[in-house]
Amino acid sequence: MNEKYIKKLIRLVEESDIDSLEVSSWGRRVKIIQRAPTGSNGHANGAVVYTSATPSATAPPPASPPAASQASASETPAADETGRLVAVKSPMVGTFYAAPAPDAQPYVSLNEKITAGQVVCIVEAMKLMNEIESEVSGRVAKIMVENAQPVEFGQVLFYIDPAG
Repeated sequence: MNEKYIKKLIRLVEESDIDSLEVSSWGRRVKIIQRAPTGSNGHANGAVVYTSATPSATAPPPASPPAASQASASETPAADETGRLVAVKSPMVGTFYAAPAPDAQPYVSLNEKITAGQVVCIVEAMKLMNEIESEVSGRVAKIMVENAQPVEFGQVLFYIDPAG
């Protein structure tokens, strides 16, 4: 599901009398819940959107906007590197941030040695900042995502060379 489609669904919920809407497509599920009115004017303050991915053996992976084709081309390391590199993947849909603040240094940089459990980035989802940790020690071999770029569930963020 693309952002334009989700925005259309949000507008539908906001402009109608329904409290919530849930849509499933290609192994992805979006649930939009209308917030209760809190202001003195009696209008709702917007909608809350929950997204999740449900694994499905029959559903093909969803196609993303042009960024996905760009990422997929660069996600394929050379054949001799494939066996030894470990992928750090996004555990959720959100926005990738390389640093804790816009003016701060990135958590990791290319060719930097890291340890297991070290925070390598943040993925923001629904205004929550989720620190992503490396599961292995090694050297950052490739950074697959640019700062402030949207990421999908399971998308490769980094490749770590445990031998490095």
